[in-house]
Parts: sequence; C-alpha cells; structure tokens
Amino acid sequence: MSRKVDLGVSPAFEGKRIRREEMYLEFGGPKVDKKFEIVRAADLSQVKDGFVEVIGQDIPQLKEGGSYSLGIIILVAGSKVDKDLEGVVERRIHTYTNYIEDVMHMNQRDAIWIRIGKKAFFKGFDFNFWGETLIKLFKSELSFIEKMQVTFITDEAVIAQKLPEVLEVYRERDEKIKNLREEDVDLFYGCVLCQSFAPSHVCVITPERSSLCGALTWFDARAAANIDPKGPNFPIPKGELLNPEKGEWSGVNEVVASRSLGAIQRVYLHSALEYPHTSCGCFECIVFYIPEVDGFGIVHRGFKDPTVNGLTFSAMAPQASGGVQTPGFIGIGVNYMRSRKFLQGDGGWSRVAWMTSVLKESVKEAIPSDLVDKIATEREAKNVDELKKFLIDKKHPLAEKLAKKVEVPPIAHTAERKVEKAEVEAKPVIKAHSSDIASIPLPILTSGAKITLHGAKVRIGKLAIKKKGG
Repeated sequence: MSRKVDLGVSPAFEGKRIRREEMYLEFGGPKVDKKFEIVRAADLSQVKDGFVEVIGQDIPQLKEGGSYSLGIIILVAGSKVDKDLEGVVERRIHTYTNYIEDVMHMNQRDAIWIRIGKKAFFKGFDFNFWGETLIKLFKSELSFIEKMQVTFITDEAVIAQKLPEVLEVYRERDEKIKNLREEDVDLFYGCVLCQSFAPSHVCVITPERSSLCGALTWFDARAAANIDPKGPNFPIPKGELLNPEKGEWSGVNEVVASRSLGAIQRVYLHSALEYPHTSCGCFECIVFYIPEVDGFGIVHRGFKDPTVNGLTFSAMAPQASGGVQTPGFIGIGVNYMRSRKFLQGDGGWSRVAWMTSVLKESVKEAIPSDLVDKIATEREAKNVDELKKFLIDKKHPLAEKLAKKVEVPPIAHTAERKVEKAEVEAKPVIKAHSSDIASIPLPILTSGAKITLHGAKVRIGKLAIKKKGG
C-alpha cells in the first residue's frame, strides 16, 4: 500500500547534511561493500515511462539505524539519447536526490552513500516517492529524455549478480578517453555540481584528469555542457600554458577564481604539493604526503583500516575536502592514476611509496613496470618504519635519500619565487602515526618568516628556527 508523503522537493534542500543521530537509515557508505547507481540508454520500446520498480524490501520494511546495500538502475530513452549521455544523466542523480527534503546523497557510481533522515521517513519517504521525484525532475530539466523508468534493488543477491556488469560499463566509459591528450583540445570543462557542499570547489576536467568523483570524463563533461548550457558543467578556455610540468593554465586560473568567488586564485592540475586542485567530498581516493619518506600514499574510499601514517580514509577526508587547498592532500578519481600526467609535477609514480593493495591491483597496468614491486601496500608496511625498510630493501627511487638520512625538502606553496614571508594555514591537527615528524624541519620558514594559524590546535615539543648560514 502506498504511503502518504508530505515532503518538500526544492534546490533549497540541497547541501543538507544528515548526521548519524538524525538519520533513520542509510544506503551504501563505508559500512557497505556492494552498492551502485547507473543510467543506461535504451530504445523507446524498452522503457516503461514513469515506472518505479523495487526488487527486495522497501524502506518502510527495513530496520531503523541500519546500513543497507542498494542498486539503482535508471533507463532513459529518447530520439536524442545515446550512450555518450549516460554518465551525464547519471551524475544528476546526486543533485536531484538532494533536492528532496531530509535526504542526503553523496558520491557516485559504486561508492554511493545515501542517508534518509528521520523526518523524511516519518513524512512518508519510500522508493516509490524517490523514483517518481527523479523521473519528474529529470524530464523537466533534461528535455531530451522522453521516457524514463527507475529500479531500486535492496536484495543483496541481485545486487551482487548485477555489480560485475555495472563495473564493466564504468570501465568502458573510462577507456574511451585513454588516447586523448590535454594538448589535443582547445577547451577543458568545469563542474560545480557539488558547490552546495563545498562553495569554493571547482572541478576541472581535462582529457588527462577525470573528475575526482570518477563520474565524468572530458567527453561526459563536454556532452553535459552542450545539452544544458546553464547547468553545472561549462567550458573552460585553456588559455596560456604557464607551467607544463605542473599543469598550470591561465584560463583555468581565471575561471576557477571567478567560479570560486575569488577563494581560489591558482591551480596546478598535476601537483599535490603546490596549489593543489580542490575537492568537495565525493573523491574516490585520497593522495596524502608522507614527510618521513618524502613520498605519497594513496587510499581508496572503501579501505576501512588505518593507512601507513596511522590515519583512516575518513580521518584524512576533511583535509582534502571542503573546497580548500591543503598542500599534501588531494582527492582524486581512480582513473586519474591511469593518466600520463598523474602527479607529474611532483615526480609522478616515482614519488608513490604506499597504496592499498586493492587499488594497486586495479591500476597495476598504469604503474611503470620497474616500480610495481617497489610500492608497498598494507600487506608489506603498516607503519612508517616498516615503509622505510621496505623502500630501502626494494631500492625504490626514494630509498637513496632514506639510506643517507637526507632531510626531505619542504612543501613550498610556490615554486617560482623566493619565500620571504610565509603564511602557513593549518586545519585541525592530524595526529601522525610516527614521532619522526617531530624531527623534520618546519617547511618554508626563512628569516623574517610569519606563521598564521587559523583554528588550529598545535602541540610542539621543540621548535627551532635558524637563520640560513647562522
């Protein structure tokens, strides 16, 4: 029997965070392994317009407080609908679900995380309402969709059966962009779909840097901008190439500065240490700097254990998200690791010291063959001391410095000017796994340096600032 629903649907509800104490239940997220959402283009004859199907238990039948698997399959049809638009339509599930009062949708593809608030549940929210709402919003805002149907799956056996096919579709989409280079195109594309959660975040999508959520390639973003010029995706004229190694373009800087309302003035597309690309919170992976080895670690969203620095994905996520630039932390999409320009401004793969085993296996073909066995995972190194030993034993490119106990270079915020005054903005302190950090010189300090800490909690055992040559 259909429930009476008394919920608002409006862009005004987008950006609402639902905390655990406010939620009735959740789908996907870090506690659930099997989940996905996908849009497929179909013939008009294959789609039953307006139809909402539920395979498994509906929301009212699920226990309060639980975390459940969920599969969402949307079929769209129309004379102008083709496969190239699937990713574009798929990414809008995030936006339109967040239009529903007291419902929160995060992430994408097989990393979705949806929370249903208690208010929404007791006001009648169920899959039928959710599906009907999506159909109305999609068809009203994307006129090329003539027919649409939605299937929600909570039966774990059915989800497990369909997931391999879904993952293969994702892979085929990503493969399409493989041979296109940034130098081959005149335009990059931007996305501000997540600015309701991170107002200063502007995602820059190039042929060699997919969206950090993993949902949009350059082709997807181009299609989205063409079919909906007033939507969240838009062209970015590249402008002049200011720094080929780090990936700085004058046009990107101008558009990001404008779209972030001046919060972000400069972006290096291929560096994690200098003017890093901002993130919202939907990233598939986090790249984090490990100062003890002067290299990087990479962790994917599904990895629940502490990483080599003693921190979990969720503990580091605030450092990489929120639309701010935090040198040493960036959110990325998995497909970016397959890019020829992956972190090339920081040394690329030769600077990667540790990554999760699942992630390493999934992008193994993109790692230079002479480095595959030299990058540690959680199986070989669970802390920094074990990592150092592994890198030296395997003769990783970073090992020479470690063996000689050479001090690591500082994380500089600029590369082309001498730092005479430095401002270090700190987010809430991260507790490091190893005490070695305490012996590393504070970065970018020179004579006459100024340190500005905003909202920081700092514990310092000893701080020594020495004048150069003194």
